[in-house]
Amino acid sequence: MAKINILDNQTIDKIAAGEVVERPASVVKELVENAIDAGASAVTVEIKEGGTTLIRVTDNGGGIEKSQVENAFLRHATSKISSADDLTSLVSLGFRGEALASIAAVAQVELITKTPEELTGIRYVIEGGVEKEREEIGAPTGTTLIVRNLFFNTPPRKKFLKMPRTEGSYVAELMEHLAMSNPEISFKFLLNGQTKFYTTGSGDLREIVYRIYGKEISGELLDFSCERDGMRITGLLGKPAINRANRSFEIFYMNGRYIRSALISKAVEEGYREYLMQHKFPFCILHFQIDTEKIDVNVHPAKLEVRIADGPAFHEAVKEAVYEALHGREMIPEVTLSDGRDENKKGEEDKAQTKERASVPEPFEERRLAENRRRETESYGNKTGFPEHKAPEQEAVLQGILLRQDKPVYGESSNTQRNAMESSQKERNEQLNLFDSRILSRETRPQFEIIGQIFETYWLIVYENKLLIVDQHAAHEKVKYERLMKQFREKNVLSQTLNPPTILNLNNREKECLAAHREDFAALGFVVEEFGGSDYAIRGVPMDLYGYGEGEFFCEVLDELADEAVSGTPESIRIRIATMACKAAVKGNMRISQAEMESLLDELLTLENPYNCPHGRPTMISMSKQEMERKFKRIV
Repeated sequence: MAKINILDNQTIDKIAAGEVVERPASVVKELVENAIDAGASAVTVEIKEGGTTLIRVTDNGGGIEKSQVENAFLRHATSKISSADDLTSLVSLGFRGEALASIAAVAQVELITKTPEELTGIRYVIEGGVEKEREEIGAPTGTTLIVRNLFFNTPPRKKFLKMPRTEGSYVAELMEHLAMSNPEISFKFLLNGQTKFYTTGSGDLREIVYRIYGKEISGELLDFSCERDGMRITGLLGKPAINRANRSFEIFYMNGRYIRSALISKAVEEGYREYLMQHKFPFCILHFQIDTEKIDVNVHPAKLEVRIADGPAFHEAVKEAVYEALHGREMIPEVTLSDGRDENKKGEEDKAQTKERASVPEPFEERRLAENRRRETESYGNKTGFPEHKAPEQEAVLQGILLRQDKPVYGESSNTQRNAMESSQKERNEQLNLFDSRILSRETRPQFEIIGQIFETYWLIVYENKLLIVDQHAAHEKVKYERLMKQFREKNVLSQTLNPPTILNLNNREKECLAAHREDFAALGFVVEEFGGSDYAIRGVPMDLYGYGEGEFFCEVLDELADEAVSGTPESIRIRIATMACKAAVKGNMRISQAEMESLLDELLTLENPYNCPHGRPTMISMSKQEMERKFKRIV
């Protein structure tokens, strides 16, 4: 019989590090979250070689008391909780007490820290879990952690790391998420000595999006805020025009913590469903504030997953909130005439813009002298939103650089900034007024003048100072889709008898689901009977769906109902109806009369969402009179 060994602490720490420290990004995440929990208003992160050779995290938080430095590197040592009862009321990002011990077990770590109450700080060095040095030194308030040679004592782990550039991209993405989760904190990220981005800590989420994603994206975002069932959601919703091919830009935060949640993704996508094409996903940044007793963040050491109490109710609340926010906005894409730039030139300009956003002054001094922050804030009248700066010459350089940026300025003189803010506010008010008086409505219908049809596919319509261009197929498809959906919602569906019936063999799970939802299937127009054993006979299907693969269609609906609670019409039915509407709608390259256009437009304007066909394509686009006058040089 094999001997049972009791492992030593160093081995235990290395094993534990396998879960907590997966790659350099894991180290950065743990250290930055510690800085945030310590009350830092400014954090700088620097990495070299993707973080494999150097990670430096500097903050101006509360620091660590001298007597507690060694304890900070012990496993399950934390200042965030004191008992299991605290897990139900967590407000901090870290709480397990594993991070520093795990990092120190597989790297060479140097800590420099000082609290505001102490005159001197501590420099502490630990390598592979073994203390090497401890000395008292002069240091500013806050903490600096330097992690060198990650996995130096575990070569197999190091072999599984990717190329430095790839590892660096993981850290960059992480820093972007951390910056967007804490707009009130100034972040600076350096990669191999170059500043990749920084944020001012002004609290403006849109400013951070501008610095990370650029002007084009930040200009296509809608402010979002709502409160439902004790939950508050704030953030930015991307207009359908900036949809993405994957879910990478669905960014969610729960009580300040970046998370991934299939439940939230599905709810948000259903809220966007009428506005996006199939296999396209929204761009959104959402912050959720929820009672800590209704969520469980203690799922995995990475803390990316959360469990949410009463998931179906939460899903429904989020879906409705997103849908209502989009439904209240005008969603006609406005086009501009091309200026003839070739794609290469545009690409060069995009790169230059990215470089300009990166070539910015430091958000706070390297020495992190945070003690003067309050006095400086008061002297500026708390208007500029700057992070702290000590030297007047640095402030002058900062203002000089920001004055040259082609964007809303975050550091001009107070009068200039006030004018910029007032102008921005005026523009937002105008946008809100536009949303209040929607172009597409029954009330505005008498002001629409149909000029005619072009290319036997599009209609030209004049409305006030805009030219609307309507895709007749998308518009007709939307109208027919809404007619069919109304029949299903009102359970006013006729059945088409199948002769002979379609016979299906169902497993136990499917049989239980059918028994639980038999009334739902009947309301949808299905006639299903037992046929002996595990066989069932489908003797009737919805009349409008006859000939669309009845057995396969029934199983899709059954699977969807079995997987989760479905509110409203199941997605599989919605997709079939959308296909039917598409097939029955008038096509492009088909001439129709003025009367037919008038009739179809009348019905389109009665819909709640006339902007997109059921597959997400726009039914119309608009071009302003002002844009035309620019191109004809009537205005400059």
